[in-house]
Amino acid sequence: MTGGQSVSPLQIGSHSHIEEVEAGGVGDSDLELATDIQIQAEQIRRERQSKRAKAQQEAEAALTRKLSVAAAGGRDEDNRVVVGNLIGEDHVNYVLMYNMLTGIRIAVSRCQAKIKRTLTDEDFTARHKYSFDILGNELTPAAKYDFKFKDYAPWVFRELREDYFHLDPSDYLVSLTAKYILSELGSPGKSGSFFYFSRDYRFIIKTIHHSEHNFLRSILKRYYEHVKSNPHTLLSRFYGLHRVKLPHGKKIHFVIMNNLFPPHRDIHETYDLKGSTVGREYPEEKAEKNPRAVLKDLNWINRGKMLELGPEKRALLTEQLRRDSELLKEVNVMDYSLLVGIHNMQRGNRDNVRRNTLKVFSPDMPPLKRKLTQLKSFSPEAIAIRRAMRESDPKRLGTSPTDTLPEVDSRDRQQLIFYQDEGGLRATDEANDLMDTIYYLGIIDILTPYGSLKKIEHFWKGLKDDRHKISPVPPPEYSDRFFSFMRAIMRGGGGGERFKEEK
Repeated sequence: MTGGQSVSPLQIGSHSHIEEVEAGGVGDSDLELATDIQIQAEQIRRERQSKRAKAQQEAEAALTRKLSVAAAGGRDEDNRVVVGNLIGEDHVNYVLMYNMLTGIRIAVSRCQAKIKRTLTDEDFTARHKYSFDILGNELTPAAKYDFKFKDYAPWVFRELREDYFHLDPSDYLVSLTAKYILSELGSPGKSGSFFYFSRDYRFIIKTIHHSEHNFLRSILKRYYEHVKSNPHTLLSRFYGLHRVKLPHGKKIHFVIMNNLFPPHRDIHETYDLKGSTVGREYPEEKAEKNPRAVLKDLNWINRGKMLELGPEKRALLTEQLRRDSELLKEVNVMDYSLLVGIHNMQRGNRDNVRRNTLKVFSPDMPPLKRKLTQLKSFSPEAIAIRRAMRESDPKRLGTSPTDTLPEVDSRDRQQLIFYQDEGGLRATDEANDLMDTIYYLGIIDILTPYGSLKKIEHFWKGLKDDRHKISPVPPPEYSDRFFSFMRAIMRGGGGGERFKEEK
């Protein structure tokens, strides 16, 4: 037997038998029997290989069916978009988005390919670096541009996604490696962040400031523990933290989060509520012309709005808000808000509000090209990584065969109390009977610590207005005011009038 030649156990047994037959001078019939055994062994091995190949093909087909019924249609089909206008290479953020997409799919694939293990303290501060260039190497495939990518605490975010946010790993990878939707609205706040949506609208990629990035890393362990203890938390759900850097360019930090609003329902009113009333009003004359305007605390109060919830749902929401606001107080955060989206079931989707506010980013990803190497030189983990990367290639996944938005909510949301009614929380009366309104609720912008700049802002604004009603106040006061306001605007809470500034 030549060195390095691989032989199956059945082959070894058959060869040994042949040698014994020849040594003992056994007849041709025994030799033919041994040869038949070897032939059968070869046939069994071929059948096993065929079954493995078939299983792999079926897995790839299942992934493809998540976003397309067929891969037919060629280039024109790849470029078809669900809503809005196609954004190609001439778009100002094309290179940034291409690099984000490439980095995400490689980093996520690499982590997912490994066997799950128990988290360690080092996992919360881990940083994994990747360098991409047009040539590629054994660790990263060839890319269209040169750039560097960092993946932060990948094991922590993997456990959050799978164990507590109930995300299927393949769904997550598929969603984030298909085409992107670029929102024209941007952030409801003043951060200036870019927002990008995954193809199925389930996930948001949001660019964040370096200070927010550092702060999230500093509180990650406490955030993880809170989510573990409060699986129905209303806090933003962080699925990944990354950084991308172009040669001679600045570093762009970004997070992957849940999309609070569902793709299958129009949101007829949107409110950003902080419990502050100084400067917290969107002009009503502008709101009449803009159905997608993000309204504020004074708009809510002046319109006489309230969260119509019966005793059961009111108690659940109140307790979760209390727990979440206590955590934010503990980690010294302020300036967060409760985002409220309202869907009127009688109006339904006939206004088609969703279709006119989004654009699609098409990354035009080239297929992965790797040097062909014999599989036996790779470990099972390496083979799994390459398979995951191959399966995540957008060209293999295809695009949606329809031109309509999704009409059902994702499975992960249905397991959570405040997202179980068509992806949200349906209004109820005092008898806990259902009403014709669905609320989509979540606490957003939770990465603003009360630092020196906010203290200065609190001082100067407090000179002109009531310092207890302005937005920038110390975290303990902010948390207590936020919780009190949210209780007040629920049915039976007395309303938010008392939070208004006295003239």
